[in-house]
Amino acid sequence: MLSLSKRAELMPASPIRKLVPFAQEAKKNGIKVYHLNIGQPDIKTPELFFEAIRNFDAPVLEYALSQGDIKLIDSFKKYYEKCNIDFEQDEIIITYGGSEAIILSLMAIGDPGDEVLVPEPFYANYNGFACEAGLVIKPITTKAEEGFHLPSKEYIKSLIKPNTRAIMISNPCNPTGTVYTKGELKMLGEIALEHDIFLIGDEVYREFVYDGLEFTSLMHIPEIRDRVIICDSISKRYSACGARIGCVCSKNKDFMKTIMKFAQARLCVATIEMLGATSLINTTKEYFQEVNKEYQKRRDIVYNALLNIPGVVCEKPMGAFYVVAKLPIDDAEDFAKWMLTDFNVNNATTMVAPAAGFYATPGLGKDEVRLAYILKEEDLTVAMDILAKGIKAYSNK
Repeated sequence: MLSLSKRAELMPASPIRKLVPFAQEAKKNGIKVYHLNIGQPDIKTPELFFEAIRNFDAPVLEYALSQGDIKLIDSFKKYYEKCNIDFEQDEIIITYGGSEAIILSLMAIGDPGDEVLVPEPFYANYNGFACEAGLVIKPITTKAEEGFHLPSKEYIKSLIKPNTRAIMISNPCNPTGTVYTKGELKMLGEIALEHDIFLIGDEVYREFVYDGLEFTSLMHIPEIRDRVIICDSISKRYSACGARIGCVCSKNKDFMKTIMKFAQARLCVATIEMLGATSLINTTKEYFQEVNKEYQKRRDIVYNALLNIPGVVCEKPMGAFYVVAKLPIDDAEDFAKWMLTDFNVNNATTMVAPAAGFYATPGLGKDEVRLAYILKEEDLTVAMDILAKGIKAYSNK
């Protein structure tokens, strides 16, 4: 009898997408679905990207270098200089989005069964990335009531084992919107030095920080630069998710040489998309200012609406474009499904992502949802009104 691999059996399905069939069925039945379940921005991609691709006129579409197109690498290098981060050319490798950057990083730093500590709730695909690399995600539990900030240094240290290879953070955080303070990052740096482990920073939401808060990168802490790995992407920064262009960066030369071997094994990233991405360094400062202003307005709509729903627990998210909220219900997955199958207001409903899939600890997040505030203001207002009415109706049914 044919069988599949143990890795395939362990590979988790996406908790974000599992309710999609119910949404599709609702749409077939004439219900408008407001999608707050997935982080697909509606912000316009800079025209520079498309212009560069339209101007491509080479007679042959050749392989690119495994490290990535040098012009794109230099483009990322200039971008990081604007962020007060100095990477050299050989410290940047272009990847298929931030996802491949993380997968290759995990493959490079650990052996099968090794562990990586990650604050939970975390981006659900981290579980899949770790599974592909043969590593195990071990959670550092954070709480909604504390704005999902990190617990004490002593608690985090108690989780470290001989086979712990790294601490990985998303900052600003998907799914919580938490922006870690410089003090929290320095604490992680002290732990990394004391236990001789890596720090992986998934910093794809670097531009999305609100209320005048200052973003701190792991690379802004000089004493830990030899063990910091930055995973990045143009997907959210330039609203170019479909381009699948990211990078992995580190000043650790041995790590980068290892990543290069993995990059050579998959040959190269798509040439055309790299060409388009190279032009994005010329995106104006005004573009980012307008996008940031727009997301802050959207954040305020969602957060204020949540505050007005009785029983909801939610701290104001300070970054990215997500929020995790604790609802006055017992089963968020059943609620999210019910919203798609049994509830609507004027033939419209709201789709949310149950938060249990963002936790590694069984039982946590069962009464929480993640909301992505990626819709225009008027749609968000309607979607949140429907959500409030849905919570009330669900609680009374």
